[in-house]
Amino acid sequence: MFGKKVKLFSLFGFRVSIDLSWIIIAVLVTWSLAEGVFPQYLEGLSSGTYWWMGVVGAAGLFASIVVHELFHSLVARRFGLPMKGITLFLFGGVAEMDDEPPSAKSEFYMSIAGPITSIVVGLIFLTVYWVGNTGGWSKPAIGIVFYLGAINLILAGFNLVPAFPLDGGRVLRSALWYWKGSLRWATRVASQIGAGFGIVLIILGVVYFIRGNLLGGVWWALIGLFIRRASQMSYQRVLIRKALEGETVARFMKEDPVTVPPDISVNELVEDYVYKHHFKMYPVTKDGGLMGCITTREIKNVPREKWKETKVSDVAQDCSPENSISPETDATKALSLMGKSGQSRLMVTEGGHLVGLITLKDLLRFLTVKMDLSGEDIEQRLGRMKR
Repeated sequence: MFGKKVKLFSLFGFRVSIDLSWIIIAVLVTWSLAEGVFPQYLEGLSSGTYWWMGVVGAAGLFASIVVHELFHSLVARRFGLPMKGITLFLFGGVAEMDDEPPSAKSEFYMSIAGPITSIVVGLIFLTVYWVGNTGGWSKPAIGIVFYLGAINLILAGFNLVPAFPLDGGRVLRSALWYWKGSLRWATRVASQIGAGFGIVLIILGVVYFIRGNLLGGVWWALIGLFIRRASQMSYQRVLIRKALEGETVARFMKEDPVTVPPDISVNELVEDYVYKHHFKMYPVTKDGGLMGCITTREIKNVPREKWKETKVSDVAQDCSPENSISPETDATKALSLMGKSGQSRLMVTEGGHLVGLITLKDLLRFLTVKMDLSGEDIEQRLGRMKR
């Protein structure tokens, strides 16, 4: 979902990051507030005043989204669901989690926490607006406070739409899950509704565009495309997790992987291993002991003219939770780790020793065969992951 992320700060133990796409929405929100919203409802102020109101309003929206996602994360942590952090991106924010909720109950409480928080925050801002309006506060101050109250209530209302993966769609999924006892079925139904809602937003965007509202049309169409794509991907993830459920890394690992010694040059590595086996990662071993691994990423970081004088040991990675996994670990964890690290191969280690290698290709091959035997045609869905 995300591109380049930058960590901003930590809040209650959660990492708050910003995707570079957020810069686009920050500029658009500031501009629309300074040139459209505030001048329309608060006439007679200077251009400079409208612009600093736009900046403060955009910052308030930023803070509101962080608070919304924070309460998602706090409730998720209360139910034992590990959260990676909060990321703000082009279409708002998301609380990042590594796994599906453990129960329908936890899904419901985690999902409803965000909209309830936005409603409470919105009502607080509107109360402050009432106090300021009756107390004779300045126009800019009460204008910003009213905007933040209204935008939080709008944020809550939009998120409560029962279209997965919006919060309302997750609440719907929790109810369906509780009713039927099947996360897979509940996700399929909620995802279909989410995909349909995405189409509605795309059509709405086209209507706006035809009527001359170019920015509004493009914006609603993009949101519709995002929701439709996100709903489909959510169902795919559930299919994959269910297919791998109960399978361990040991079932898929290759027990005799190609390894490289640490004292050969990068040039020898490329000529004798990379060009021969076409792998992107190789464990580095010496006298049977595992020293780490080297990937094509490290090779590309070495200038071509220094390949002959640079040894593998000079640029190899140490063993870490990002490139190593134990044979008894659930295979879904291996798939998740590959997704986060961007690596298609992981070393399988036990007691500090290399016992095998697990690859994305082997996992996906198993998924395709298992889904085919069960009547599910997801080979096309998994095609992008294979590439």
